[in-house]
Amino acid sequence: EKFDIVKKWGINTYKCTKQLLSERFGRGSRTVDLELETQIELLRETKRKYESVLQLARALTSHLYSLVQTQHALGDAFADLSQKSPELQEEFGYNAETQKLLCKNGETLLGAVNFFVSSINTLVNKTMEDTLMTVKQYETARLEYDAYRTDLEELSMGPRDAGAVSRLDAAQSQFQSHKDKYEKLRADVAIKLKFLEENKIKVMHKQLLLFHNAISAYFAGNQQQLEQTLKQFNIKLKTPGAEKPSWLEEQ
Repeated sequence: EKFDIVKKWGINTYKCTKQLLSERFGRGSRTVDLELETQIELLRETKRKYESVLQLARALTSHLYSLVQTQHALGDAFADLSQKSPELQEEFGYNAETQKLLCKNGETLLGAVNFFVSSINTLVNKTMEDTLMTVKQYETARLEYDAYRTDLEELSMGPRDAGAVSRLDAAQSQFQSHKDKYEKLRADVAIKLKFLEENKIKVMHKQLLLFHNAISAYFAGNQQQLEQTLKQFNIKLKTPGAEKPSWLEEQ
């Protein structure tokens, strides 16, 4: 049984390698679904661009976390000096309060940006990646389909003795099996691409609105609007003191 499995794998690998090489050198024909392949290439390009956005958003999170930590330390230093410098108590005091407020707003913004990062990461590395895994299966099935189609065409043009007829029947059966697999995966990919596009639009509409509102409120110094943005998107903050950077609890 194991020998048969290895034998079938070897034959399949040989046929597919032969087909792949003939396509690359322009000698073999290749089944092409232009509409589907255009959509697949667009998905791959979109994924690359979203990965770049994700990398930049993570860098922003890291910088914001460092900024908040620095503001927290600076506020503590000002508060300490306010107690120990009577002649500058008021000046150190209101600077300490300012840093405390900035720190609080920074923590709130971190919650929003972390939520943005988490959602984009899920979209890119789970949802898109799942679709691309099906695409890879489809591309393998396409290669196998063309390999067995080519094999069948070559046998059909050969002599028709008893042995050839038997080999032709076997080739026809194998071709039909790979054709069915190819067509099923082609349909699966088309459906997944459709649902992925709908999901992407839904997710990004929400996340881009969140990102814009949070960033705008933070740099405008509008604490109330910043906190309202988090409530709108059901984002809850952890109490300060978490070790590293996520101040976020997702709903």
